Amino acid sequence: MIQIIFNDISAGELSQLPTQTQFHLLEALNIQPDDIDDAILASRYGVLERGGKRLYRCRAGDYRIYFAIVEGDVRLHRILHKNSLLDFLYRSNLPGGGEDEALSKSKSFWHLIDEGAKTLRMS
Repeated sequence: MIQIIFNDISAGELSQLPTQTQFHLLEALNIQPDDIDDAILASRYGVLERGGKRLYRCRAGDYRIYFAIVEGDVRLHRILHKNSLLDFLYRSNLPGGGEDEALSKSKSFWHLIDEGAKTLRMS
């Protein structure tokens, strides 16, 4: 059984959305136990890497879900509206080469991810 773990920031981002949108996002994620493999995940989702840290990006309508697989569980780091990412890329003047590559090289993006990771509480 796969557990989806939210940090405080991603839980807050999700809770601000309408219930139907929340269901749509979680349905789009749809990771099964057999999917917990880098090759399978990389074929279905965008991949961002930095310093040995690997994140996946799930596109779901107008939103992007950034998550990692840790010990067989899905850990959600951020849930962002797609326009906020486009604005982020534009404001940061990141070079071309694809959204995943640009985000992987951006310190500002990783700061967003690390900020959420600091709020993760395991019970």
